[in-house]
Amino acid sequence: MITDNKKVAFFTLGCKLNFSETSTIARNFIEEGYDRVEFNESADVYVINTCSVTELADKKCRQIIKKANKLNPEAKIAVVGCYSQLKPEEIAAINGVDIVLGAKDKMKLIEHIENHKTDETEVHSCNINEVDEFAPAFSMGDRTRSFLKVQDGCDYYCSYCTIPFARGKSRNASVAETIQKAEEIAKNGIKEVILTGVNIGDFGKSTGESFFDLVKELDKVEGIERIRISSIEPNLLTDEILEFVSKSNKFLPHFHIPLQSGSDSILKLMRRKYDTLLFSERIKKIKSLIPDAFIGIDVIIGFPGETDELFEETLNFLKQSDCSFLHVFTYSERPNTRTVKMEGKVPNEAKTKRSRILHDLSERKLQDFYKQNIDTERSVLFEGNKKENKMFGFTENYIKVETVFNKELVNSVRKVKLSNVLPSGNVGLEYLK
Repeated sequence: MITDNKKVAFFTLGCKLNFSETSTIARNFIEEGYDRVEFNESADVYVINTCSVTELADKKCRQIIKKANKLNPEAKIAVVGCYSQLKPEEIAAINGVDIVLGAKDKMKLIEHIENHKTDETEVHSCNINEVDEFAPAFSMGDRTRSFLKVQDGCDYYCSYCTIPFARGKSRNASVAETIQKAEEIAKNGIKEVILTGVNIGDFGKSTGESFFDLVKELDKVEGIERIRISSIEPNLLTDEILEFVSKSNKFLPHFHIPLQSGSDSILKLMRRKYDTLLFSERIKKIKSLIPDAFIGIDVIIGFPGETDELFEETLNFLKQSDCSFLHVFTYSERPNTRTVKMEGKVPNEAKTKRSRILHDLSERKLQDFYKQNIDTERSVLFEGNKKENKMFGFTENYIKVETVFNKELVNSVRKVKLSNVLPSGNVGLEYLK
């Protein structure tokens, strides 16, 4: 056990899954006697959990490594995550990096830190096909919600995506083991859980169970009041899941569904497992069962072969879609993916223009959704973050509300009436008894 109160700092890039894993790694350090500090402070160990979805993510990682080295040149710098699995030697060559861990070793970071006694950079890489264990994780520290990792890896191999090479095949713990983690979260007084993973609808493939099995059991966990399903593939969002959620008091009317393109031609090039007809049917099914559901959609612009005409197909599809928000990504070519050899690369100027068009559409859709909900009664889970004497929270259908700060409301669920859309873009409220 360490007794000299060494300090550790963390920086997480990328998805909610990374945040759940960073939080779990951080708890391991604290259990071994480390004090956790902010990343902009001097620390003895800096841990950077990386993303590699885009070239920008890679660049950001390199910048963060340099920042850590500047904060304390004597500190140990450990890099884990997707970038370190895909390009370990590239990271190891960056000045100041001491340890680089691939997918098989990242959750064993504390052991590697304590055993690292030289000035040499250690690289613990692996063939991604060797990764077959599931490492449980969930986030703590935010009093109101926790990201619970329920699945890892992906077997889809979409033509643009490096995730299967970075995280390996689809795998998960059993339903029973996952429920134990949810109960642990509940014991810490956290009201809301967000289910996260790489392809959560694929849950159960490695244990002979199903995502629906997990949903039904999570609904029974005492202490957790609200559960959100994070990004889930449209072909895996089944009628039985939707019908169950529509009747559940815990699962919230909030869905995040990756579309990626509103053009069937582009979807085929992407090697997605659905077409626009199936996607439209999923949206219609949600709205028929839960009319006030919030639906967020992922979309990629600038994919190779996306002509002006095919972008117009996506734009028109999204205009007609009954969605609430667009998460817009600009296509970024990744090494070793099928798209590297594809023709029809889209100029950066066209990408910028298309991105701006979809961001504008997203803002209009979000504000329209907010306005549709004015004068309705909702429940809000209030957060603890304070800004200019304001506090914030989200309704069950993911409307962000804003009100005067009141510490007694933090981590509480209150019934409210949505009153108006504020200049900030958030929604005002009236409290109900």
